[in-house]
Amino acid sequence: MAVLYTLWDELLWVVTPTKHGGIQIQYVDYWNLLYPLPMALGMLSLRFLLTHYCFEPWGIHLGLKKRKVKKLAPNPALESIYFKLKHMPKDQVAGVAKQLDMNEREVERWLRQRKHQDRPSVLSKFCQNCWRCTYYTCLFVFGLAVLWDKPWLWDIRECWTGYPASLTITGDIWWYYMLSLAFYWSLVIGQFTLDVKRKDFWQMFVHHTATLLLLSFSWLAGVFKIGTLVLLVHDCADIFVEAAKAAKYAKYETTCTALFTFFALVWIVTRLGIYPFWIIKQTLLESPKYLPNFPAYYTFNILLILLLGLHCFWTYLIIKVAVAAFGAGQVEGDVRSSSEDESDN
Repeated sequence: MAVLYTLWDELLWVVTPTKHGGIQIQYVDYWNLLYPLPMALGMLSLRFLLTHYCFEPWGIHLGLKKRKVKKLAPNPALESIYFKLKHMPKDQVAGVAKQLDMNEREVERWLRQRKHQDRPSVLSKFCQNCWRCTYYTCLFVFGLAVLWDKPWLWDIRECWTGYPASLTITGDIWWYYMLSLAFYWSLVIGQFTLDVKRKDFWQMFVHHTATLLLLSFSWLAGVFKIGTLVLLVHDCADIFVEAAKAAKYAKYETTCTALFTFFALVWIVTRLGIYPFWIIKQTLLESPKYLPNFPAYYTFNILLILLLGLHCFWTYLIIKVAVAAFGAGQVEGDVRSSSEDESDN
């Protein structure tokens, strides 16, 4: 009960206006990191509503269809085997058929139809990309508006001004951080429940987890100014990749190619240019000049470099897609990752 009262008191502090207008938090508290958890559930609910009432009707209007799946006759034994193996080796089919008193062809047909039943429709992929594009666009615009008058956006050395004597954080920065944390929590939850499973599933899981850790550590260590720059740099490229995927699924090939080209340019400039040579350079090489006793120096930089490694991996995939697109005259396959299985409308 005492914990609930503490959270309630802090929430009242967050929404209390200052005499100069707006809201302000005068300290960094680890309890704030609990707020994104219920906010993430709210985002998942918002995603469901937008998908059902906005993105799905829009996709249908563009010609995408809900895939009708013929339900299989229930077979608990084969269902159990399917969830354990997904892809049954050929040499095991005969043994399973004999055990269930079925012929091999019946087993193979059932497993093939069961696999088809799990394949996501193009409409599902389209809705997922529309949701992410909407989020990244809104948060990038919000982040840019929040940071526009902040001195560290224009001079990164200002990130260390007053540290650690003053950890005052304004309300707009608080909301920017909490909404970002909530979204990445919703991505982690959605990966295992709502999202279309892709080949880079575990790379994305590592990315989301590293981002959550990075945001949490930067919050607790009071280096949230650097954290806001990391968020801003990352969100801008994701707008175009999600829009390119949605355009591809809607069969707007010219639009997809244009968006992908712009995405590739923004990605290289931000993820392989600004991020390592502006942000990581500052935290890795320059920060000790200002913060000789920086408490989370190694953890913070390891997480930043881990993200850079994932950027390099995805850049390789982007180059592969770009080369294929150049040869085919259009973007082939999914951008940055591909679905585990192809599916029809």
